[in-house]
Amino acid sequence: MLKVGIIGCGGISNSHMHGYLEMKDRVEVIACCDIDEPKAQEYAERYGIAHYYNNCCDMLKAEKLDLVSVCTWNNAHAECSIAALNAGCNVICEKPMAMNAKEAVAMKEAADRSGKLLMLGFVRRHGNDAQSARRLVENGELGEIYYAQAKYLRRCGFPGGWFGDKSLSGGGPLIDLGVHVIDLMRYIMGCPKPVSVFGATFDKLGTRPGIKATDWVSETRIAKPVFNVEDMAVAMIRFDNGAVLNLETSFNLNLPNNEDGLKLYGSKAGLSVSAPFTLYTEYDGQLADIALRGENDFNFHRDFDREIKNFVDAVEGKAECIAPAEDGVELMRILDAVYESAKTGKSVDIVR
Repeated sequence: MLKVGIIGCGGISNSHMHGYLEMKDRVEVIACCDIDEPKAQEYAERYGIAHYYNNCCDMLKAEKLDLVSVCTWNNAHAECSIAALNAGCNVICEKPMAMNAKEAVAMKEAADRSGKLLMLGFVRRHGNDAQSARRLVENGELGEIYYAQAKYLRRCGFPGGWFGDKSLSGGGPLIDLGVHVIDLMRYIMGCPKPVSVFGATFDKLGTRPGIKATDWVSETRIAKPVFNVEDMAVAMIRFDNGAVLNLETSFNLNLPNNEDGLKLYGSKAGLSVSAPFTLYTEYDGQLADIALRGENDFNFHRDFDREIKNFVDAVEGKAECIAPAEDGVELMRILDAVYESAKTGKSVDIVR
C-alpha cells in the first residue's frame, strides 16, 4: 500500500483526493498540509486523513510517504516539489510546473538526483480527445502538421483570489489557462521543441469589477485583492520541425461566448479537437468533413482520476508516465519567452 501526502488543501486538491480514493486498494492518503492550518485540519477531517500539518517540511520529516501531490499556489510548486523529491517521494505537481523555466529545471534536476518520478498535472493529456488526436497524428492521417490554433478564451472568467497576484501566480491567463492548451497541442503534435516565440499581453478589462463571474471562482479569499497580471495573451510559437502554434487566451474579453478552439492543419487533413471532433480532408475529388463519432471528449472528473491512476501506475512500473518533467520544462520555456516578447515587443529565441 503506497502512502500519500497532499501539499496544499485548496480546490484542485479535491480532484487529486478523488483520484486516490478511487484507488484505495493500492494507495492511502495519510497526511496533508496547508499554510492555513485550520484549512488543513478541516480537509483532514473531511477525508479521514490521519495527520495534518501547517508546512510541508514538518510533514515530510514526520511521515514516511511514497507519493506526494503538490497543489499549492504556483509560487510554491518548486520549493514543495523539490523538498518532497529530496525526501525520497515521487511527486505529481499541478500545472504550471513553476514560476519560470529556471525553477522548472531545478525541479527536474532534483528528480534526476533522487531517482524518483516527477509528473506534471497536464490533465488534458488524459482525455479521449487528446488520445484520439495523437493516434491520428501518429498514424499519419493528417500528414505533416505545419500549423495549429489553440484558443482558451473567457468572456468574464477571472477566478479571483490569488490568481491576480503575480507574486503568487506568476501571471494571468497565459500561465493559468494557456498552459493547458499549449501543452495539449504540443503533446498531440508529438512534442516538438519550441525554438522561438512572438507574444503580446494586455490588461484592458482587468477584473471586470461589478460583473458577476460566470465561470469557476477560486475558493481562496484575499483580504486585499491584487490584480497585476494580464487579462489576455496571444502568441505565435515556432517549433524545431517548422510547425507554428497560434495561441489566444483570456480571463476577460469582449467576445460573444467563451471559446475553446483547438485545431491542427496538416498536408493531408485538418482536425478539430474541440467538439465536434472532426477531420477535414478530401475524398473522390471533393472536400470531405468526417465526423468521428467515438468517445472523443474531455471530462474533467474522469480524466483527473485517469491522471492520478497514471501517476500511481508509473511509480509502480505498470505504465509510462504520460506527462514527464521534461515536458514541463519545455512549457515553462515557452511561457517565459511569451512574457519576455510581450515586454520587449520583439521575437524571442529559446536557448537551452
